[in-house]
Amino acid sequence: MTKAEIAKIVHERVGISKKESAEMVESVLDVIRETLIQGENVKISGFGHFMVRHKHARRGRNPKTGSDLTIEPRAVVTFRASPLLKGKLLEVDE
Repeated sequence: MTKAEIAKIVHERVGISKKESAEMVESVLDVIRETLIQGENVKISGFGHFMVRHKHARRGRNPKTGSDLTIEPRAVVTFRASPLLKGKLLEVDE
């Protein structure tokens, strides 16, 4: 699903203009993005939890050449679905 598709659904369900719904979706995503960039976690009740994890430098290996190398430290974003969302996903599978 794309941002445009989400904006279209917001437009249809809420009844605001397509432009306003696109701006609203972009604004919400900007807040989430900026919060994660600051290193803070984002928890959306009933949906899930976006967490920033900091990975330390570690030894690795180039699979093509077999040479050893150091993988630089980095920050990654992980997502953990809420129990409510997990339950709804299980209902769909049944």
